[in-house]
Amino acid sequence: MYQRVRRRKVAEINVVPYIDVMLVLLIIFMVTAPLITQGVKVDLPQADAEPLDEDSKTPLVASVDAQGRYYLTVGANDKEPMSAEEVAILVKAHLAIEPGTPVVVNGDGAVSYDAVIQLMVMLQNVAGVPSVGLMTDSVGE
Repeated sequence: MYQRVRRRKVAEINVVPYIDVMLVLLIIFMVTAPLITQGVKVDLPQADAEPLDEDSKTPLVASVDAQGRYYLTVGANDKEPMSAEEVAILVKAHLAIEPGTPVVVNGDGAVSYDAVIQLMVMLQNVAGVPSVGLMTDSVGE
């Protein structure tokens, strides 16, 4: 008669389907991640923020007053109202001469949030400012 040959059971897990699923998920996440991230990158001030060093470069101060007019101040220069595009072009020109100069936005408390954001977008897109600081008053003032 026939003798049955008993096979040993294999106790291995086939991981190939798991690798395929993992690679598909990786591709999906790589494609969707840039679409999810939106907005303007801003270095937000902290509650116990330190003032700028006295020996650092004089910052460029882009201001928005309560009426939504834009100004650019370098040191103690007089201010003339201008458009957000003009501010960004002047900042770009100044940064070409003196790279690494800090740029801060000084917005009036009564100005609309949109006016400040539009200025920050112009500074980043047109002038190429890597990070924009926000000026605030001290709590005690």
